[in-house]
Amino acid sequence: MEGQYRRPNEDTLVRAVRAPYVETTTIRGGEATIERGGKARRFSLSRAPELQGLQAGFGAMLSGDRAKLERFYTLDAEGTRQAWTLQLVPRDKTLAAKVRDIVLRGRGAELRCIETRPVKGDLQRTLLAGAARGARDVADAATLATLCRGE
Repeated sequence: MEGQYRRPNEDTLVRAVRAPYVETTTIRGGEATIERGGKARRFSLSRAPELQGLQAGFGAMLSGDRAKLERFYTLDAEGTRQAWTLQLVPRDKTLAAKVRDIVLRGRGAELRCIETRPVKGDLQRTLLAGAARGARDVADAATLATLCRGE
């Protein structure tokens, strides 16, 4: 998947996917809006607690608020500055019923990949920065995993 996350203000998180499809998800004011194919769907975050946790987690990470991040997730950091991971395990039971964990992978100051493991279903991997640039013509899942891990 190719795209970007933006946080235009403290209360908004935008996930814009450019490939293999075009979709924009905006989380703001207790509501999510998903735009795809010229159509928009809106729904309350109470129906998608994983999005609410994602917004809270990103907000806390981007503002450097470890205490707030730890209110929502149990944290486990590993690695070195050259290759690091930060695992976030949801504390909220509603979110934990949907999302097993979120793993951030990076090198230095570069966040390369976000892997979300749902309780049911397949791993969702979002490549960012250098990993996304390296994946432009890659379709093989093993190669994408390697790019995510920075190997």
